[in-house]
Amino acid sequence: MTKTGTGFRATAALAAAACLTLTACGRGDATAPSSARAHAAAGAPIRFGTVDCRETKCIALTFDAGPSENSARLLDILKEKKVPATFFLLGARHIEKYPELVKRMAAEGHEVASHTWDHKILTRTTPAQIRDELQRPNEEIERLTGRKPTLMRPPQGRTNGTVHKICRELGMAEVLWSVTAKDYTTNVSALITKRVLAQASRDGIILLHDIYPGTVPAVPGIIDALKARGYVFVTVPQLLAPGKAAPGKVYRP
Repeated sequence: MTKTGTGFRATAALAAAACLTLTACGRGDATAPSSARAHAAAGAPIRFGTVDCRETKCIALTFDAGPSENSARLLDILKEKKVPATFFLLGARHIEKYPELVKRMAAEGHEVASHTWDHKILTRTTPAQIRDELQRPNEEIERLTGRKPTLMRPPQGRTNGTVHKICRELGMAEVLWSVTAKDYTTNVSALITKRVLAQASRDGIILLHDIYPGTVPAVPGIIDALKARGYVFVTVPQLLAPGKAAPGKVYRP
C-alpha cells in the first residue's frame, strides 16, 4: 500500500481486506520472531545491541512506502523518543526524490529495507519483473547508505514460491506484519492510534505508512502509550536476534 489519492486508498483497502484470507499473502508459511530466536545457532550472542527480546517485551515499528515529505518530521519524532524503526522504502518517486532522507534513516540507526521499486504486486508479475523490482531499490539503497538491504516487504503482503525463490537468490527475507492501522483509509490520527493500540502484542510488527498525512501525527501517542505498557521498540533484526532473517523466508508474528 503506497501511493496517494482517493482511488488508490479504495483499491488498497479492498486488496488488504482480501489479503487477510489468502495464502498468497504469505501468512501460511511465516516464521514468528520467537521461533527465529529459538532456532538461533548455538553460541550466538546473547544480545543484539542493548535489547534481548527473549527477556524484554519487544515490538517493532515499521513504515512502508517512503520516504515522503512527512519523513523528516517522523525522523525528528523517533530521534526525540529514542525509538528505532524499520523503513521499507519504495524506489520510484520516493528513494529517487528523497535520497538525503534515506541517508539520514541509516545514519540515525534505523533499518533501511525494500518495498520494491514501483509497488508492483509481485504475485502478478514475471520472475524477471520480480527480480527487477527487488534489485533496483537494493542498488540505490546500497549506493546511498553503503549497506545492501537484507529485508523486503512485498506490496500488499502478497507473496508466493516464486517470490521466495528470487528473494533467496538475492539474499533477502520477507517481513509481513501483525498490526495494521489501515492508515490508507483515514487521516484521523486518533483513529490510527486507537487501531494500533488495540492490536499491539509482544513481538508485534506494526505496519504504518508515513506517506499519509494522519500517520506521523499519530506516532508520538502510539510510542508513549506502548512504552507505558512496558514495550521496548526495536528494529526487525533486533526482534529476531540472536536469530537472523534467512533469505527466502517469510517472517510474521
